[in-house]
Amino acid sequence: MSFLNSIFGDSEKSDSQKSKINWIPLTNLAQLSDIETLSNVKPIVIFKHSTRCSISRMALKQFERDYDLDETVDAFFLDLIEHRDVSNEIANRFNVYHESPQLILIKNGKAVYNVSHSDIDAEALKAKV
Repeated sequence: MSFLNSIFGDSEKSDSQKSKINWIPLTNLAQLSDIETLSNVKPIVIFKHSTRCSISRMALKQFERDYDLDETVDAFFLDLIEHRDVSNEIANRFNVYHESPQLILIKNGKAVYNVSHSDIDAEALKAKV
């Protein structure tokens, strides 16, 4: 089982495996208005994650491993299984097609970059910020 955990990850993270990203949980629709407003001052990243999908878990782990923009952007994390209504409103409000996993960059109230699956890349995001 440890071989599979090394590939797909374990649901329990040790201290050395905890994310270095200061995620802000995205849990309600009202936060989307705040995100629009905040994005006029600072870029916002939304990571939409399916807790039931191993591909989403792998994309998240890779992104977290390579990410180094904490001072530059605010990063919101959406568990789309738990908060599907928020995920649907993101698609409507920011005019992006729903995918999972998905990374969306919001600037000045608009989605200016969005990628999914294997295209999620911290270095590519850094170039867009």
